[in-house]
Amino acid sequence: MPWYVRWAVALPFVLAAGGLVWWAYDSGLELAGFHRGQAEQELARLREQVAALSSENAKLIGQAASYERQAQMEHAANLETEKQLKALTEEYTRIQEDLAFFQNLSLSDTREGGLAIYRLKLEHDTLPGEYRYRMLLVRSGQLRAKEFHGNLQLLVNVQHNGEKKVVVFPQEEPASKNAPADAAYQVKFKYYQRIERSFQLPPDMLIEGVQVRVFEEGVREPRIKQDFSLS
Repeated sequence: MPWYVRWAVALPFVLAAGGLVWWAYDSGLELAGFHRGQAEQELARLREQVAALSSENAKLIGQAASYERQAQMEHAANLETEKQLKALTEEYTRIQEDLAFFQNLSLSDTREGGLAIYRLKLEHDTLPGEYRYRMLLVRSGQLRAKEFHGNLQLLVNVQHNGEKKVVVFPQEEPASKNAPADAAYQVKFKYYQRIERSFQLPPDMLIEGVQVRVFEEGVREPRIKQDFSLS
């Protein structure tokens, strides 16, 4: 029998056997509760759900980052508000102290046109080796009609490596008595001037005392000098 006749006779049996095997496999899956079409549909549904959850997760992450930035901005704003409130409170306290001081100030103990230093205070500032000092310069008498021009000088007595030294501020003195002094140490007022400034020393220097001197413009000798110590 020719080969094509043999194939023509055998092919229907092969196809029938394959169909029977496929039917048996599919029936077995159905009996086991597993169907390819349903599995593909379930897989597609799960993929869509995963994609939706990923999108929602990304959205929530973005919202969380936005809320975090907003919280940081609000925290920074609160810190700035607290800082401003503290500064205003300190300023208000100083004004109240000045008001009480001038209400009770008696200038009878100063000579006519004299210069006096009140409320000297020296304390540590923010940075290591940084110090802040406060004082109030007051003039008395009828000569207050003329404005006072001059400058401050600080003589800081320190101990450094077992040696006692004197550090002068401003550190660079004018070449002549008519040369302008450091602007940070210049004073100009008619009745009174409140001074609040700072100076820097090496952190390992120990302050033993400070003397403040007030010079009138064009005069080599200090009009007044006063000692004070660290608070």
